[in-house]
Amino acid sequence: APPECPFCGEAAGRELEEHVRARHGHLLGAPGTGNGEQLYECPMCSLTCTNIQILEEHVDLHLEEHNFSEGIPLALECCSGVGGNIRDLELAQQLQTEEDEWQRSEEEKREREEFKKLQRQYGLDNSGGFKQQFLKNLEREVDRGRMQPFEYHKRKADMMESLASGIDDGKTKTSGVIEALCKYYQNENKDVRRVWLSAGVDHFHSSLGDRGWGCGYRNFQMLLSSLLQNSFYNDCLRDTTLIPSIPKIQSMIEDAWREGFDPHGASHFNNRLHGSKAWIGACEIYSLLTSLRIKCQIIDFHKPTGPMGTHPCLFEWILHYYSADHEGGAKVVCTSKPPIYLQHQGHSRTVVGIEEKKNKSLCLLLFDPGCSSQQMQKLLKQNSDGTGLKLLRKFVGSLKEKQYQIVAVDGVLSLEEKAARCHASQVLTAEKIP
Repeated sequence: APPECPFCGEAAGRELEEHVRARHGHLLGAPGTGNGEQLYECPMCSLTCTNIQILEEHVDLHLEEHNFSEGIPLALECCSGVGGNIRDLELAQQLQTEEDEWQRSEEEKREREEFKKLQRQYGLDNSGGFKQQFLKNLEREVDRGRMQPFEYHKRKADMMESLASGIDDGKTKTSGVIEALCKYYQNENKDVRRVWLSAGVDHFHSSLGDRGWGCGYRNFQMLLSSLLQNSFYNDCLRDTTLIPSIPKIQSMIEDAWREGFDPHGASHFNNRLHGSKAWIGACEIYSLLTSLRIKCQIIDFHKPTGPMGTHPCLFEWILHYYSADHEGGAKVVCTSKPPIYLQHQGHSRTVVGIEEKKNKSLCLLLFDPGCSSQQMQKLLKQNSDGTGLKLLRKFVGSLKEKQYQIVAVDGVLSLEEKAARCHASQVLTAEKIP
């Protein structure tokens, strides 16, 4: 029940204090004492006070206690004291909740932007593939005045013909570099003790259609150019007699996935490469070669093995690859070994040979898809001092990425061996996915 007035018994509710003051304030005073002092008696406990202000404060305490006993603490009516603290806590909790939600929203936004950035970087943003990029760059060349309209239409027609046939148009190819290197080393007498070279390899560089993402495909073309010149691989390559275009290579990798090779890797690309600018790496090259019945292996140099972040074990492995069947003998060894696919984060190249210096140091010879035909043509006219070789030479101190992978060809697979490797790829994927 609402609190009652101690003077008249009227229900006053939460306005009890105001009711007492308004209706019965005159009763708070009492007759004075014999010595002339005015006395004031508390109507609730009969306490006598000599000062009206003291009595009012005393009565206020009674009213507060009475309201607390009724479950209506007066402190909650103000913005200070216990009630104020509770409200401050609730407000702080609300603000913290809003701040947490905002931070989660911003984090999700950043994650989406980073994911889109990675999709663009690795060509998985559905922005088109080789054809779209080629045409866009052709139009840009015309707009900037670097290409005449008639040349634009000719190159567009050539590109469309190449895509229709699935055969690379050869406009980025440079042939004869290995033969030129062989002649140079035979006359070089300064510091090279021995050199081993791969069987003939054509160089392919990136074009308007794959600039920025096509290095893996171009390195496959280099590797395939050597295999096609080696009769040992005629049987497994009888359906691939010419160098395929990049869109065709994408379709060939998709075919390997459909056969069952590397399901785990295929899932990263949603089982689709054709029509995209997706980067490929060592695993895709391995799957493609194995699907063609070409025996190969991936070797992972997952951490540096030398000082200053270098990889001397990588160089030793490549030396053994080339020299295992050619102990002693001539200074220049033109082997039958195919080139080696070399991958690291963000880029890939093709190993076409290795030098051993007179001081026993090693130097790789690399074809880089980033080098233009004009640069590679200079190697065909090698001068006596070998300055053009700076384009190819990489010493141990030059390769300092954290991790390298290589794909090395090692023969031909039977149909049974191919099936076994396909099955092993599927089992490995099943073990990775719980």
